[in-house]
Amino acid sequence: MIELQPDKGIPRRLLFMMAAMAGLTVANLYYNQPLLELMRADIGMGEVEANMVTVITQAGYALGLCLIIPLGDLWSRRRIIVTCMVGAALMTAAIATATEAWVLWAASLVMGACSVVPQLFMPMAGQYSRPADKARNIGCVLSGLLCGILASRVVSGMVGQWLGWRTMFAVASVAMVASLAVILAMMPAMKPNFSGSWAQLMASVGRMVAGSGRIRVCSVRAALGFGSMLSVWSCMAFRLAAEPFCAGADAVGALGLCGVAGAMVAGGMGRLVGRFGVRRFSVAGAVVLMGAWAVAWGFDGTYAGLVVAIILIDIGLQCLQLSNQSACMIEVPDAANRANTIFMTTYFVGGAMGTMLSALGWNMAGWDGVCAVGALLAAASLVVTLCSRY
Repeated sequence: MIELQPDKGIPRRLLFMMAAMAGLTVANLYYNQPLLELMRADIGMGEVEANMVTVITQAGYALGLCLIIPLGDLWSRRRIIVTCMVGAALMTAAIATATEAWVLWAASLVMGACSVVPQLFMPMAGQYSRPADKARNIGCVLSGLLCGILASRVVSGMVGQWLGWRTMFAVASVAMVASLAVILAMMPAMKPNFSGSWAQLMASVGRMVAGSGRIRVCSVRAALGFGSMLSVWSCMAFRLAAEPFCAGADAVGALGLCGVAGAMVAGGMGRLVGRFGVRRFSVAGAVVLMGAWAVAWGFDGTYAGLVVAIILIDIGLQCLQLSNQSACMIEVPDAANRANTIFMTTYFVGGAMGTMLSALGWNMAGWDGVCAVGALLAAASLVVTLCSRY
């Protein structure tokens, strides 16, 4: 088994494996989005209760980011990844067989926490790549992650419509078992970056938050962008089920194909971040998000309007995520997992907030309320950038 060394480079086969595994694992977080209406009808939940499945899944992911990802600097990353894969396989199986809302929520919480594997791969790409390749390789793993998000919505929408939502989660469980076999065969050894106790490790995360304004700003503005993006998907199933669309889960999944634009942007953006700077990318991302929500509101009731809005939302978000995430990890290269913990925990708290606020917006004002929430979160991200020097 090979052992990676900081700044010495990552074999291409390993980089591509991490990108593929990132996509398969992160997909667990998004299978439920096109299926919410089917899950609601089958289990007998209200719309708010069904929407809580997405909220709780994202909250679980944020919990895993906060408690599990820092351990990558302290313990064997290979062992952590294997444990998370096993947990994800078990929890997706539990979701597939759930008959009560509370079981669905509990399994979704744990599954979310176990789906943090991609955020162990990101610091690996940053720490072990050659200096000139760091942003590019982080972008490669991020592209795999984004393709997983894209494929999850498309596949779950189609499988849910034709075979039922439970079948989708049974398939996800099998996919996690297969991914576990690949990880066991290919994941190399890596030396820990931190010596000390878990309490000391977590205390160092707190000091990092307090001591780095750049990490705080980068994390918050990207989190607001993520909340803006998830606003569209958390209520898309409800919007398409209503007039004038009257469409099912397969239509929601098909709209996920629009996300390929975000994956393409992330794949080529890494080499441009250094040229234009994180601040410019952050401004551009927030402005694109605001424009996307204007399109979603102005052309409501048309598939063309939704398609254009989704494409712009994905592009705007990736301008924010890749630039700010790489900036956090490069800020403290010897503590990349902890820096990524701060970034991604904040990021998914923002996502959960966006999902919750969009559900309230939907209940209060329908699609207009959702558009208002998304636009306001994007505007808040822009204000954070303009009011900071980073």
